[in-house]
Amino acid sequence: MVAGAEVIHHRCVSKGIDDLSVAAVTLPPPPPTIYRQPAMLPEAVTVDATVASELGLRTLGAIPNDLEPVLFQFVPSIRSGSFADIGPRRDMEDEHIKIDDLSGHFGSMFNFPSPSAFYGIFDGHGGPDAATYIKRHAIKLFFEDVEFPQAAEADNVFVDSVEKCVRKAFLLADLALADDYTISASSGTTALAVLIFGRLLLVANAGDCRAVLCRKGEAVDMSQDHRPIHASERQRVEECGGYIDDGYLNGMLSVSRALGDWDIKLPRGSPSPLIADPEFRKVVLKEDDEFLIIGCDGIWDVMSSQHAVNIVRRELRRHDDPERCARELVMEALSLNTFDNLTVIVVCFFTEHREPTSLPEQQLLQQPVRRLRGCGLSTEALCNLRSWLERDRLNKNNGR
Repeated sequence: MVAGAEVIHHRCVSKGIDDLSVAAVTLPPPPPTIYRQPAMLPEAVTVDATVASELGLRTLGAIPNDLEPVLFQFVPSIRSGSFADIGPRRDMEDEHIKIDDLSGHFGSMFNFPSPSAFYGIFDGHGGPDAATYIKRHAIKLFFEDVEFPQAAEADNVFVDSVEKCVRKAFLLADLALADDYTISASSGTTALAVLIFGRLLLVANAGDCRAVLCRKGEAVDMSQDHRPIHASERQRVEECGGYIDDGYLNGMLSVSRALGDWDIKLPRGSPSPLIADPEFRKVVLKEDDEFLIIGCDGIWDVMSSQHAVNIVRRELRRHDDPERCARELVMEALSLNTFDNLTVIVVCFFTEHREPTSLPEQQLLQQPVRRLRGCGLSTEALCNLRSWLERDRLNKNNGR
């Protein structure tokens, strides 16, 4: 996968994403005792050669017993900002949710690894009803109705359970839209949900919203745009009896996955070319990971993932305010003549913006200091300089 996304007319497809599979991230078991002392950890073990080379997704290596007592790991410090704008449209059909402290939000109701956070963007179509419904009931759908797992550490069992619950939540939300007779059968919404538990970042996506991770200045797509023109989506659509007309599913819809739109999915229970099943991507965050951008398709229709990362990185250097960064992305999309509603969430992983510095760069920064310390004038040179300055002063006094 390349860092940026290729913009194709008004619907963009991430370049090279066909070859990307979902990575399975293995988390280590928690050590029995943690002391806050720095220690050198062994090199991480690559999950999959193809995926790791493109995404940089890795698992933590097995930690020897003698290193367990001095384990020191990066822990993200979560803060975020968001901005939304109606754009050139007559109606606003986007909704979003932003919870930086999930444990604090629920109180004693749930026990989550720390830190914990939840974000979602719901980009409606056929009216705002479906997106509004999902936002209003997001906490109930994603956490309460699915018996969300609880744990103090994000181990493998917890991660697997979270993924199953989030998948179930998407499908329950889809059915809930069918059962609510106040919502039109032609109303639907794409959905992208982000969960952070400790160092685990998990993204679930159905539709064409996108999450982009900034890793040491490089854009890493954490979701795939579900467009009917995408090869794997086209195959699935056609196998279910659907067709693609001018890039639109059954000539009607520009996405191949969404919640709602029951006028396309009916009769209930039958195979449908339009599905609500999300795709997952997950990664263990490390110090090279600076921030995450979550945006609706109105952003990605007119700019690449790398372009967006460059803007946010530049703005964080200036003012270190994720909300102003989100606004800058929206303003940039408007200046590039997007024709859709716009919603952006920027999630930072540090209390203040810092850019990862490699060891060679650190050494280069230190070299001028060492040269300054090493330079100096000998006693003879100082005497000669003093004599020259004295002669120059006398000459000026004598008018010479």
